[in-house]
Amino acid sequence: MPSGDLPTISIPTMTRLKAAVITAVTRSTRRRDGTINRTLLAALDWKAKPSPKPIKGISTSDHTVDASRGLWVRFFSPAAVQPDTAIPIIVYFHGGGFAYHSASTLAYDALCRRIAGSAHARVVSVEYRLAPEHRFPAAYDDGFDALRWIDDADVRFSSVFLAGDSAGGNIAHHVARRAVAEKETLRRVRVNGVVEIQPFFGGEEATASELRLDGRVPFGSRESYEWLWRTFLPAGSSLDGKWSNVFGPGSDSGRRTGPIFRRRW
Repeated sequence: MPSGDLPTISIPTMTRLKAAVITAVTRSTRRRDGTINRTLLAALDWKAKPSPKPIKGISTSDHTVDASRGLWVRFFSPAAVQPDTAIPIIVYFHGGGFAYHSASTLAYDALCRRIAGSAHARVVSVEYRLAPEHRFPAAYDDGFDALRWIDDADVRFSSVFLAGDSAGGNIAHHVARRAVAEKETLRRVRVNGVVEIQPFFGGEEATASELRLDGRVPFGSRESYEWLWRTFLPAGSSLDGKWSNVFGPGSDSGRRTGPIFRRRW
């Protein structure tokens, strides 16, 4: 389609402004050698502390899963629900291209708080390790170990769902598949469904929507996508491998994980 014939993409002004700020932050912290300036990023990525006192009806608390690798989770609990009451658990993986953000990032703290309130569920937001300091398969291992921690924890639940946006959607996808493949290692946890919000998948060949939206929507740069994949996947990996291209010939899409809800452009 000629550039002059591209349809107009309507994005609310405030959304576009917030996205522009996030894009500026991520680009300003990327170094030419493929590393990230974590000191600068820490000053720009605002964080929220846990709040035992309910805010908007939701209390939060942090719990260590494995101190040796900095793996922890943030619990979001509806204050009106008794601790021994079994309600759904939603395990959430934040976005950020495997390289950015945190379970304590202000925006993700607010998002998970909102999900807990609207879904009447306990949300467990996972602080997984980030690339490029911790490449594949660190994020997937952390996600699955968070599930095993929930399995052993003194918490009651009626069902378990995995959810995430961007890279978090990718992590939720693969952790769910691992939970099925290694279900014998989980006593109580069974994944009842997966919610993938604009999941970070890709392939060697750009899709029609990637070509159409390249540089025209927030976070829509093909160059940025490829940079993030290079920081996460093992050196020399093809983007058509099963971790990035879940629709490709090498994927394990035939393995059942329960319903998958996927929202994308």
